[in-house]
Amino acid sequence: MTSHTDSLQRFLFEHDAIRGEVIHLDHSWQDVLSRHDYHPLLRDLLGETMTAGVLLSATLKIEGRLTIQIQGDGPVSLLVAEITVSKDGEQARRSLRGMVRCQQPQLEPGNLAAMFGKGQIVITIQPDNAKERFQGIVALQGETIAAALQAYFIQSEQLDTRLWLQVGENKTAGLLLQRMPSSGEQEAEDWNRILHLASTVSRDELLNLASVELLHRLFHEEDVRVFEAESISFFCSCSRERVAGMLRSLGRSELEEIIQEQGKVAINCEFCLHAYEFDAVDVEQLLVSDNSFESPGSTQ
Repeated sequence: MTSHTDSLQRFLFEHDAIRGEVIHLDHSWQDVLSRHDYHPLLRDLLGETMTAGVLLSATLKIEGRLTIQIQGDGPVSLLVAEITVSKDGEQARRSLRGMVRCQQPQLEPGNLAAMFGKGQIVITIQPDNAKERFQGIVALQGETIAAALQAYFIQSEQLDTRLWLQVGENKTAGLLLQRMPSSGEQEAEDWNRILHLASTVSRDELLNLASVELLHRLFHEEDVRVFEAESISFFCSCSRERVAGMLRSLGRSELEEIIQEQGKVAINCEFCLHAYEFDAVDVEQLLVSDNSFESPGSTQ
């Protein structure tokens, strides 16, 4: 079985309409931090959102990309967590990347409203090989990332969902419980019982116990089915080709103006900080290449 680091462990309660997941991020989270010198408050916000993003991605039966984007008019203007799901045979593989923008060098501890101001959460699901994507947008509310996402699920998906998220200096962890659609008093009692047990989890337990050990400690009196753990890694999907496509959208006049002023067009990926440079010859080639697709009779 996969080590409890950088892994997602799915489980369900055999006799209750409740499913859950435990996640631990170690090396993948360190890969994110190695590229940015974030303030501890920003680090925690990003870590919680990326951890939650992986948990939410496992509730979907798709290959593709899930993106959580939080926008606001406060000191923190943008936070993005992106999770990509692929299949290796029957085994799902998940990769992640994320970034956060802050307009204020000095930050004071506070709730989400203090950090983001008036904001919104946008969750976008883009299945592979599908022309349409699915998007939900709700106002940002709640004291924490977990509370905000729980409110999102109630408003947008009508699903009872609970999240417990913890971020350490070098690792993150999370626990998700979700009540599957059902009805009746017994189901409500089961949900409340499982929530009561899960709410006893401590920060130390969530961060440091292996997933199976954690589940046994929390739910040892319940009949829990545990599935094979899934691996998680850091991966940034930026490329020179994607950057070139973005530059084409700027148009010839703007690109030529940048070349005249700076001698080159330099772009850094906001996720991994990889630097891409295009000199005058490069820019001309990509513009000529773009024009070739616009010639009469061409097909796409």
